[in-house]
Amino acid sequence: MTTDIIDQGRNNRTAVGVACGVGAGALWGLVFLAPELARDFNPLQLTVGRYLAYGLIAGALLAPRWKAVTSRIGRGDWLNLFWLGLTGNTLYYILLSGAVQTGGIAMTSLVIGFLPVAVTIIGSRDHGAVPLRRLHLPLLLCIAGAVCIGWQALAAPAATSHVTRLIGFGCAVGALASWTFFAVSNARRLRQLEAVSAHDWNLLTGVVTGAQSLLLLPVALLIASGAQHEAGDWMRLAGVSVGVAVLASIVGNNLWNRMSRLLPLTLVGQMILFETLFALIYGFAWERRLPTVIEALAFLLVVLSVATCLRAHRAGPGVAHEGA
Repeated sequence: MTTDIIDQGRNNRTAVGVACGVGAGALWGLVFLAPELARDFNPLQLTVGRYLAYGLIAGALLAPRWKAVTSRIGRGDWLNLFWLGLTGNTLYYILLSGAVQTGGIAMTSLVIGFLPVAVTIIGSRDHGAVPLRRLHLPLLLCIAGAVCIGWQALAAPAATSHVTRLIGFGCAVGALASWTFFAVSNARRLRQLEAVSAHDWNLLTGVVTGAQSLLLLPVALLIASGAQHEAGDWMRLAGVSVGVAVLASIVGNNLWNRMSRLLPLTLVGQMILFETLFALIYGFAWERRLPTVIEALAFLLVVLSVATCLRAHRAGPGVAHEGA
């Protein structure tokens, strides 16, 4: 009886965690569209605009409870927030925007699609994680899906030079490394920090990221001084920045942080696949076309990867570590 209650509680946590992961992926997929919506602005300007908006909104939401929230974190937590803001937001989005604008959404999605593999391999050593030997099938399906996702883009005639596409690929790899560090570090810290809610941790991250963007603002304005932008262009950038800040950074990050507290890191890694999946769906809508056979196959592989990973976690951490 007691065992059944424990299993039910674990399954409920997993279901809620997966739902939060899907929601975060749906909102995060929008960030791949932002560089296309404001293509006449460079990656630094897009990043500063988005995270200044994120920081201002987060600061406004925290203002009534600022002393109460900040009294529960120490100097080490502020340093941790600095690195999380830098790797998961500022640096990541500069690299991601550069990758989308020079290499395209599909190529960028291919590279970012390997995030689950990187996070799952690192997370397999965490306490309560399913050992890597039980995740071979989900990882293979994930890799196969990621390869299919980018096959069309790599095989299609290039609209830009090889050098430009190579720069885009390098930016995408850098974004992959940056966000892998963020995903692992953030999930581990959230499990250790019980005094601050997932929502408040996200808002604190936004305040720190906004401060980083404020320091980069003079550089972004200096670059903008040589470009010809009308008032309407700046309004469009502001609209895109606020929209992405609210949907992806405030709501999406909050869902992700809630998920990170509910799921083991090996399963957290698989949830990143939904960002890739939704990014492609939005990309198809932007291009006004249906997915090809290869892209449809990639969708199926992504779903199977997550489903088999969920199945591997049903036994629970105790069984998962047996013989490991």
